[in-house]
Amino acid sequence: MREGVIVRSTGSWYEVRMPDKSVIKCRIIGKFRLAGKKVTNPVAVGDKVMVEMESKGGTGLIKEIVDRRNYIIRQSPRKKHFLHILAANIDQAILIVTIREPMLKQGFIDRFILMTEPFDIPVSIFFNKGDIYTDEDIVTYQYLKEVYEQVGYNCYIISALEHKGYEQLNNLLTNKVTLFSGQSGVGKSSVINGLAPHLDLKTGDISEYMGKGQHTTTFAEMYDLGDNTHIIDTPGIKTLSYNHLEVQDVSHNFKEFFAVSPNCRFQDCTHRNEPKCAVKDGLEEGSLSELRYNNYVKILEEIEDQNYWERNS
Repeated sequence: MREGVIVRSTGSWYEVRMPDKSVIKCRIIGKFRLAGKKVTNPVAVGDKVMVEMESKGGTGLIKEIVDRRNYIIRQSPRKKHFLHILAANIDQAILIVTIREPMLKQGFIDRFILMTEPFDIPVSIFFNKGDIYTDEDIVTYQYLKEVYEQVGYNCYIISALEHKGYEQLNNLLTNKVTLFSGQSGVGKSSVINGLAPHLDLKTGDISEYMGKGQHTTTFAEMYDLGDNTHIIDTPGIKTLSYNHLEVQDVSHNFKEFFAVSPNCRFQDCTHRNEPKCAVKDGLEEGSLSELRYNNYVKILEEIEDQNYWERNS
């Protein structure tokens, strides 16, 4: 058997890049599970796998998944009781957002970060379509930049249309495996085309009727931008839900809240109605972000609501 890396997933077939740069079409033999969880895709782009060649057709069989150093996982958008692995073995994530066209749903930023924090995967946030931002939009950007950089997530403005802001992006990508993600319509594929025009990724327009982006990326795929520089493009995300998480999973992964939580009176404090809560004290003092806190509470309420209906259905 030989070791390769999954570079494209199309459902039942996987494309595996071998050490000699050849790409082999492979299928899975046997069942792979993720810590006992139900997953729609047991193997993901970025996974290192052991491949055995089939006797005919030039195809291969994936016989083993090499231990992952990390992965990003979400609730499946089609099967709510299943999970979907977006990518594995990445060095960092680039989240593409925009303040307008479509309008920013800020809560999505924290929902995305909730997928990367369990493995301490660094996230940088790029605000695309900077060429159409109004003065009010710039004020919004500066506010969000202050909120997120205070807790360790760098923010930048970029314009795929005018090709501005790419110097910072290129510097971040060198010698790393980087996941690109974002909500539908934010211009993620356009940003990647600005990095590597030869990829010529399909781009889509904003739906005039719904005001929402249209999906243009169908399957996750890894692209080489240099000998040791790789990016993973993923389909645009419309919503992120978390019925696979518990309340404590969320509180542990809003890292600035977790950092002060040892000072809470109760060890299992959820930072809502409990007395002598260090997080609530931080909010009153202004050392913690009220915006992040409100997003945190919404996620907790959603998880508790989902768990309630599952227990009583």
